[in-house]
Amino acid sequence: MHSTLSDWLSYLESLHPKTIALGLERVAEVKQRLNLHPEFPVIIVGGTNGKGSVCAMLEAILHAAGYKVGCYTSPHLLDYNERVRIAKRQASDAELCASFEAIERARGDIALTYFEFGTLAAMQCFIEHQVDVAILEVGLGGRLDAVNVFDADVAVVTSVDIDHIDYLGDTREKIAFEKAGIFRPGRVAVCADSDVPSALRAHAEQIGAELWCVARDFGFELLANVHGAGAQQWNYRSKLGSRHALPIPALRGAFQLHNASAVLAALDALNDRLPVSMEAVRRGLVEVQLAGRFQFVPGTPTLILDVAHNPHAARSLAQNLASLPPAKTYAVFAMLKDKDMTGVVEALRDQINVWLVAGIDAPRGATADELARVLREVNVAGEIMEFENAASALLHASKVAGGSDRIAAFGSFYTVAEVMQARKLRAG
Repeated sequence: MHSTLSDWLSYLESLHPKTIALGLERVAEVKQRLNLHPEFPVIIVGGTNGKGSVCAMLEAILHAAGYKVGCYTSPHLLDYNERVRIAKRQASDAELCASFEAIERARGDIALTYFEFGTLAAMQCFIEHQVDVAILEVGLGGRLDAVNVFDADVAVVTSVDIDHIDYLGDTREKIAFEKAGIFRPGRVAVCADSDVPSALRAHAEQIGAELWCVARDFGFELLANVHGAGAQQWNYRSKLGSRHALPIPALRGAFQLHNASAVLAALDALNDRLPVSMEAVRRGLVEVQLAGRFQFVPGTPTLILDVAHNPHAARSLAQNLASLPPAKTYAVFAMLKDKDMTGVVEALRDQINVWLVAGIDAPRGATADELARVLREVNVAGEIMEFENAASALLHASKVAGGSDRIAAFGSFYTVAEVMQARKLRAG
């Protein structure tokens, strides 16, 4: 067996001919062999965007309430250990290696993908540590995603938009059907998208899940600051009650109150098993952290990191940038070529003054030349410059940007990770 986490990860990458292989039969069989049957509540979070924010807020609030929380998210930015957290501590190399070894012994000749291995390893760590609750983030879609081999006591769908069309379909309704696959009969399913796809409603009704929709079954109201300087608090209400004068989540962004209200709805649904006080809600909202989601890095000029990699997320980033004081904005921009590069550029074209495009050193990475071509096709007004990688683009931006300017690095987890490494930042 392998002795280091790095060796294990290299081995896992080589095991399956496909990076993504949707379907639950293989992973379910290995789950049974390992006897991975959690007795604690499981929250599964799916959606096109916002999954990471919802997981982070759930983790922060439940931790503040005194529960031992297991949280499994993906992808990671800098270290694989970011994916598996127990009591807000990243799993150690030794813990992950031990879980991978147990899975390797149990699987026999069953081929598992990197993500499937990781999902089983995370749950094994959670059971080993006897957590009080597990939060699992869907990797892709929902219905056929590895986390769906576990039954959600409450499921959350944050948003539904076009992404991963090769796997999930090319319409919101097709994608919604895949995401609704995490719902379970007789259990609450929470939808934070204000435009609920009919496929989501239909599937919930067909299987007998209790669907709670934002603005109908739960919601939020911003409270104006008494000094007139903007909203500083908000109220939450649901069919089970309300919570008043809550702090704005520490995660920045226009859609975070949608996410936060979905979090509180999920906690409402689990209140009998995991009661949470107002103090814990307030602490969790104030203390929550999540790298790479409209993250401001201290310094001059201002650096903003955002993993936005599809048009829906890019529209959110554009809205967030537009809400800031006017400033010249340099984009450090790199994407994967199988993403909707045109859609992302169109969403952000009015917020960027200078485009510093870079290649991504990965099999699916677009070259700087390919990105520059997309920018010219969209006919952006700003200057376009090409760089070999995001680090060199960031270095140039840092040299030429003035103190009142800002740099926005976005387009992929790879982009943000490279910028974080260049700035020697930590992800958690």
